[in-house]
Amino acid sequence: MSGAGYRLYGAPGWGSVLTEAMLVQCGAPFVFENVEGFDTPGETRRRLLALNPLGQIPTLILPDGTVMTESAAIALLLAERHPDAGLAPPPDAPERATFLRRLVWLVANVYPTFTYGDYPERWVTAAPEALGAAMVEQRKTLWLWLESQLSDGPWVLGERFSALDLYVGAMVHWRPRRAWFADHCPKLARVAERVLALPNLEPVWNRNFTPSP
Repeated sequence: MSGAGYRLYGAPGWGSVLTEAMLVQCGAPFVFENVEGFDTPGETRRRLLALNPLGQIPTLILPDGTVMTESAAIALLLAERHPDAGLAPPPDAPERATFLRRLVWLVANVYPTFTYGDYPERWVTAAPEALGAAMVEQRKTLWLWLESQLSDGPWVLGERFSALDLYVGAMVHWRPRRAWFADHCPKLARVAERVLALPNLEPVWNRNFTPSP
C-alpha cells in the first residue's frame, strides 16, 4: 500500500474497509494511515480531527489534497475517476437508478444502526444496552428487506458487479454476522461469499477481519 495517489485514514475492521476495498478494486495507489483508537481521546484522534472535524473514518485525501468523507460520496467519486473498476453502473445503464437507491439506502438506514448501536451509552443514560439490542434487531429487519429485493443473480444488482457488493462483503462481518446471514439472508450471504473470494480483494479482507465461518 505505497506510492503516490490517495491517502486513506482508517482502522482495521472499521468502516474504512469499504474505501480500502474500493481503492484496491480501482487499482489506485494509496497509502493507508492507521488511526486505530481514533474514537477515544488522544493524539491519534487529534490527528484525525485536524482533517475531519467529525472524527470519522473513512477519511480520504485525494491526490490534489482535497479531503473526502462519507463512504457513498467516495464510492461515487471513485466510480467517476476509475470507470473500468465497475463500482457503479454508468449513468445510462438500466441498473443506475437501483444502484443509487440502494447505495443511499445502505448509508442512510443500515449504517446509522451501527452509529447508535455500537456506543449506545453515548446517546442514552438509561438502559443503553436496550438501545444497542434494538439497533441489532432493526438492522436485521433492514437486511431482510434488502434480501427480498434481490434477484437470483450473483450480485446485489443481479448480473452487474458494483460497490454495493463491497458493502455487503464487509458488513456481513459485523453484527448480526455471517452465520445469521447464511440462515436468514441466503442471497446476501452468497453475494458476500463471491466478494470475499475475489483474489484482488483477499488481502483487504485479511487485513481487516479475522476469518469466521
